[in-house]
Amino acid sequence: MDLFTHSMNEGMQLESPLAARMRPRTMDEFVGQEHIIGPGKLLRRAIEADRLFSSIIFFGPPGTGKTTLARIIANTTQAHFESISAVLAGVGELRKLISEATDRRRLYRIRTILFVDEVHRWNKAQQDALLPHVETGMVTLIGATTENPYFDVISALVSRSRLFQLEPLSEENLSIVLDQALADKVRGYGSRFIDLTPDARAHLLRVAGGDARNILNALELAVETTLPAADGVIQIDLDVAQESIQKRAVIYDRMGDQHYDTISAFIKSVRGSDPDAALYWLAKMLAAGEDPRFILRRLLVLAGEDIGLGDPNGLVVAAAAAYTYEYIGLPEGIYPLVEATLYLATAPKSNSAGAFFKVRELQEQEGIGPVPAHLMDASRDARGLGHGKGYEYPHSFPEHHTGQQYLPNSMLGRVFYKPSDQGYEAGVAERVERWRKAQAAALGYDYPPKDTGNDNPAANSPRGK
Repeated sequence: MDLFTHSMNEGMQLESPLAARMRPRTMDEFVGQEHIIGPGKLLRRAIEADRLFSSIIFFGPPGTGKTTLARIIANTTQAHFESISAVLAGVGELRKLISEATDRRRLYRIRTILFVDEVHRWNKAQQDALLPHVETGMVTLIGATTENPYFDVISALVSRSRLFQLEPLSEENLSIVLDQALADKVRGYGSRFIDLTPDARAHLLRVAGGDARNILNALELAVETTLPAADGVIQIDLDVAQESIQKRAVIYDRMGDQHYDTISAFIKSVRGSDPDAALYWLAKMLAAGEDPRFILRRLLVLAGEDIGLGDPNGLVVAAAAAYTYEYIGLPEGIYPLVEATLYLATAPKSNSAGAFFKVRELQEQEGIGPVPAHLMDASRDARGLGHGKGYEYPHSFPEHHTGQQYLPNSMLGRVFYKPSDQGYEAGVAERVERWRKAQAAALGYDYPPKDTGNDNPAANSPRGK
């Protein structure tokens, strides 16, 4: 490195953003993630002893320390450390690094640690190109990703790596990060007189969203845009803090974990009859730009699967909300979406419609029986084959019901649909119970069914055989 390049690098370091200048250099400076690098933890022991031989993948939200941990490893290891970004580097650059690592190991017995930032950005072919060298130990991989590696990194690489999940920093952790930046005279603002009011500090901690980079960027903007008072003090009050970090960042990727995890939390909250939680997750999705049509489609499914006959109007309300949204769009379309969410969350619940899938499973296992002759179409073969003969028209009987046979002989008396005791379906349960008793009496089998282990109350009846 020549004198001019060295001077340029020093200048860039001094002019770099506060978050870059304050990046921890040692384990003692690192804040948070005690569950993986606390005293005595495996990863911390491996880093401090320079015994990191197996590949590792760090995954978690932005600003939680993935790249920082990789750089700390670079500062402490005797191995050669290479760093590339999956966004910028391709297979060609990777092959060059592997070739150099091979020469380094062969000639000097020096290991190579390769840090790949945003490793999920590499496609399958690019990740496959790295795999054999990780497998042989020619390079020790440190991967960093904001996505779930089980979905966005090939399984072969995942199986050969130790996975460490980093969590959003707590407000206590972020408070330490703030204090470090305010106290450090070389990299931070320790040489300036800064008065960060309690209200301003609380706002920054609350809105930063567990992201150290976010809170340092906000502090830098506040300090650099606030003129000092006559006594030289730069006062950061609540108004300045609110201008510096006006809105909490919503961590959300419409194709990633946050998308699926949040819609899962939303649907489970509606299913669990918690309207407050349902509104909370709905607000997060809409703030992050989620397509309301996607949410409405999931509510339509839930109305059929989880509300069902507990409240048949649930499906009507969900369908009306979907239609209304298409008709009026945003922002007014939020109202029918919220109404459908609240209606379904507070409606009686029933999953009795799931009986259909039990029927399909049984048909696959035992086959499908023939249609009883009296249920067959009488308009074509009644005279020649007796189709429809003996059919009893229910409306000709009291209560519009007669206990005739509707299932195949082998299925006679089998109970599939079990009404819940919720809402509208509670009344259905009483009627169905009465009809089943009448049918059992007419066809000659016991009801309710005995515990035969096969849910077939007619198994021992003459007709059932």
